[in-house]
Amino acid sequence: MSRIGIIGGSGIYELSGLEVKDCIDAKTPFGAPSDKLVVADFEGREIVFLPRHGKGHKLLPSEINYRANIYAMKELDVEQIISVSACGSLKKELKPLDFVVPDQFVDRTNQSRKYTFFGDGIVAHVMFADPVCPLLAKVLYDAAKAENINAHFGGTYLNMEGPQFSTRAESNLYRSWGMDIIGMTNLAEARLAKEAEICYATLAAITDYDCWYDGEETVTVDVVIATFKKNIENAKKILARALLSVSDRRECGCKEALKGAIMTDPAMILPEVKVKLRPIIGKYIS
Repeated sequence: MSRIGIIGGSGIYELSGLEVKDCIDAKTPFGAPSDKLVVADFEGREIVFLPRHGKGHKLLPSEINYRANIYAMKELDVEQIISVSACGSLKKELKPLDFVVPDQFVDRTNQSRKYTFFGDGIVAHVMFADPVCPLLAKVLYDAAKAENINAHFGGTYLNMEGPQFSTRAESNLYRSWGMDIIGMTNLAEARLAKEAEICYATLAAITDYDCWYDGEETVTVDVVIATFKKNIENAKKILARALLSVSDRRECGCKEALKGAIMTDPAMILPEVKVKLRPIIGKYIS
């Protein structure tokens, strides 16, 4: 069976019945991941956990080494990634303590983060019209509904830069665009997972109404943390059910996302670049 990756906070990993098998201090050509990767068994499925911000939440969203995180998952034979993260709501009907499984992203970062494995003499353009694996996303949503947890299927996640929260003007601008939720991390993961041909879906836990909603107090770190802690138990319930429902047969297009996307003549790619990217491109270029 293929492995399933989970990226999120350390509290998410405390699933009942989880048996830790290994703790890997991975090294990649792109540097070190956020922290050690924990390999565990859950009801016969092998899971690879990674705390996105590092143990103790020590990395800013723009400091996370997204390339190393996804590369390390790829090297550990992860074929599907579930991302669990906090988010703000930009719509009144999407309430704190609800969950959203978005199907789209909009980028509002300043490109300080590295969103691609390519460059250094090799060019690839993957299709990214549908950034989320629809089958994996459906598994997450169905698991939430089966647990009688309020969840919403579909919607657009606006990825802001941070680490500050939005101004009121920004928050209202994003609402006028029709955005649904707002966060700081998931777009980079989705882009890199697509290049690595890994299925990717987000389980977003709503912690607040950002700062647009007059009926709520202005978002603060204390509010976000308190609400997210309440959501952790429900997130674990969703994960426990979803992990048992994820199919080992990938019938989506994610597994061939890089097919035809590499534009560079293989003869022009430096040998050291081929070695560096072997886990990513090895299926297509030897």
